[in-house]
Amino acid sequence: MEMKMTFMKKLTAAAIGSAMFLSAAPMASAQISSVQDVLNKIRQDASKTEAENREREQRFRARENEQESLLREARAELAQLERQASTVQRTFDANDGRISALTEELKAAQGDFGEVFGLARSKAGEFKALLDNSLITAQYPTRTTVLGRVSESKALPNTDELNAIWQTMLEEIKAQRQVATFNAPVANIDDGAELSVTRIGPFAAFTSNGSEFLGYKAASESNPISLSKLPKQPGGAINAAASDVNNAGEGALVYAPIDPTRGGLLASFERVPDTRERIAQGGKIGYIIVALAAIGSLFGLLNIIRLFLTSMAVNGQKRKAQAAKGNPLGRVMMAYDDAKNKDADTVELKLDEAILRESPKLEFGLNFLKLGAGIAPLLGLLGTVTGMIKTFQAMMIYGTGDPQLMAGGISEALVTTMLGLIAAIPLLILHSFCASMARNVQNTLEEQSAGIVARHVESQN
Repeated sequence: MEMKMTFMKKLTAAAIGSAMFLSAAPMASAQISSVQDVLNKIRQDASKTEAENREREQRFRARENEQESLLREARAELAQLERQASTVQRTFDANDGRISALTEELKAAQGDFGEVFGLARSKAGEFKALLDNSLITAQYPTRTTVLGRVSESKALPNTDELNAIWQTMLEEIKAQRQVATFNAPVANIDDGAELSVTRIGPFAAFTSNGSEFLGYKAASESNPISLSKLPKQPGGAINAAASDVNNAGEGALVYAPIDPTRGGLLASFERVPDTRERIAQGGKIGYIIVALAAIGSLFGLLNIIRLFLTSMAVNGQKRKAQAAKGNPLGRVMMAYDDAKNKDADTVELKLDEAILRESPKLEFGLNFLKLGAGIAPLLGLLGTVTGMIKTFQAMMIYGTGDPQLMAGGISEALVTTMLGLIAAIPLLILHSFCASMARNVQNTLEEQSAGIVARHVESQN
């Protein structure tokens, strides 16, 4: 009896678990009062699931017939396409054989002329490649069309096409000695607008307005415009010579800029650093030297102006008997006025004291200029040392196979030395000018002071 009760409990638990697994929502809403209710619910759910499976199977069987129909249609279409492919292949083979036969017939008919025409095609292709890379093609963009047709055609060239080869060669020779002006689009100016361009043979081209040099690259589908403005202009005498060519009258003889490498030298200016880039190569020390040079030069120029105005005021005071407080000589004369009733020694000492008070004002800033002139080369030497340290570090890490890895350190080493010397030279010159002007004013004060003492002694005697 006890075993039977245990079995019933297990059966009840299993039934409840199965019912909850199959349909949790209906079980939550239904009221179960006995094991029989649980079994009935399980039977209902099983019947429902079986009905859904039968329906799903019927739908699958119905689509199976449809899939078989589609498969048969696809196989029929594949067979038809295979038959068409076989027919096309036979036609292709027949045409290929016909072409081979006609080719052999053509070779037999050409005889020795075949080699001649083959040579003409080859030379037309070579000359077309040469002209495509010539700057003169920017002025005559369609002149290589005939050469391209001759080089790519399998048919025999006619007389006009053969004549076009040597005629185009002759035109190239003539154009190489000409200085011509023509209109052509420039890629990076006004979105490819046409500009007036001056061409000097095949060597250089520049805009007629502004004399900006242009680079040339053979036109292609990705690059339909062959001319473009160089990213960095050579400047200086080269651009000036281009301007002379644009401004020259007909028949005038002027110096013209040419690039014998046909673009290589002018393009190399892009790698030449300008002043800002050169300073940047010096790193932080280079900027410090430039700042020191700028501040020192500005201070020196202001000091020169101050001493020049002081010198003018002193020279003006020499011609006046009335002392003015606004210049050093006037203040020295005022010191004499305060001590003129005393003996000569006292007057001389008072005047010396007044001159000593004026000397620091006159020599103001000279030590700063001297210090800047001495520090600038030392900073350049410091930059040289740090640059060489970077170079040796690059050599230690990457070896010596790539010079560009060491170029940064070498540039810093050389540029800082150059900047230090450039900064020291004007600072020394400014210091020399300021010291000379200050000494001139001091000499004038001492000279006038000696004269005042002499006149004072004479008046007492």
